[in-house]
Amino acid sequence: MDAKENIIPRPLYINHILEVIDKKMMLILVGQRRVGKSYILLQMQDKLKTLYPDSNIIYINKEWHSYHEIETSSQLYEYVTGLLLPNQRNYLLIDEVQDIENYEVALRNLYAENRCQIIATGSNAKIFSSEISSKLSGRYIEIPIYPLSFREFLIFQNLEDSEDALIKFMRVGGLPGLSLFDINNEQQVTDYLQGVFSTVIMKDIILREKIRNVTFLENLITFISDNIGKLFSYKTVTNTMNSKGEKVSEMLTSSYIKYFKQALLLHPVLRYDIHGKKIFEQIHKFYFTDHGLRNLLAGFNIRGSIEKIMENVIYNQLLISGYKVYVGQLRTTEIDFIAEKNGERLYIQSTYMLGSQTTIDREFGNLFAIPDRYPKIVVSMDSVTGEIPEYPGIRHISLREFLKTY
Repeated sequence: MDAKENIIPRPLYINHILEVIDKKMMLILVGQRRVGKSYILLQMQDKLKTLYPDSNIIYINKEWHSYHEIETSSQLYEYVTGLLLPNQRNYLLIDEVQDIENYEVALRNLYAENRCQIIATGSNAKIFSSEISSKLSGRYIEIPIYPLSFREFLIFQNLEDSEDALIKFMRVGGLPGLSLFDINNEQQVTDYLQGVFSTVIMKDIILREKIRNVTFLENLITFISDNIGKLFSYKTVTNTMNSKGEKVSEMLTSSYIKYFKQALLLHPVLRYDIHGKKIFEQIHKFYFTDHGLRNLLAGFNIRGSIEKIMENVIYNQLLISGYKVYVGQLRTTEIDFIAEKNGERLYIQSTYMLGSQTTIDREFGNLFAIPDRYPKIVVSMDSVTGEIPEYPGIRHISLREFLKTY
């Protein structure tokens, strides 16, 4: 089968790569499995052939059987150096580099010898642990790859921009592979997402970390899926799980959540004290890299989880747009998101509907109490939006507009 069939461009990432390529730095594309890293790498291969027709491109995909014999750093180094050409642009494109033992040694040697431009992908954040990062320190640029944004989802699914399309996006998530399935067919969506989830859990967690208590691992991720957007410490998670019949330690809970983070399945969000200007590192919220996988684990209870899904979708959009995101605390009130980029800040409250004055006062009032002039936004599913007179300067927009604007 031609691996390049049905490739839909993702210019956000291709343009980013082109901005930093050929600057004597390795480029590492990092993201959860099935978010489209392989296809972005193939798009880069085509782009390089167009820009530099005489270039020598070496492509390795560790998920393909034809490359299964490259298992160690020395085998990788020997394979690549045997294909390098003198006096030419040489590019090494390698997919799922973490599947090669001590891969960083080969990459470091190739980098030191200035033999080729390296673009690699990885599906586990553990490959950038402090130990490995120190070996590659100052030599690479990490480029995060995320599931589809709402705008990309419309293109991949060939949908018109509408409220119906937004609901579909909120239900099935943004994994590119869903473009090959009928997203109106719940069984097809479930089968695909279950396959992705099983691959991530098995390859990147159970086998890699030699997990013994698989039942607790599965119960823990299901519990988190039902409680995204809630503030937790590892202690409170452990106590809650033990109250449900588990017999586990806080250390085990902490380790398993760390594995979810390393597999890029979950993102922890720290709490930031706006008044005291400090970060609380022991208390987190969690959001899924792909909210479709979250919905799978929660039984596709969309109607009962709409506010949770909204938060997850907003958080992911902020990450895609390059923001660093925190949960805000202002004395006794909570701000859903503080987003920072290029020295600027954005405050965001998310709510399903502004159906009562109590809700309006809560969402707008929390933002109105923040003593600075950075932009403040309330995002909801209301069809009628606009400024509320009693809270001047705070913008009210629909989720759909937010996802197309930010």
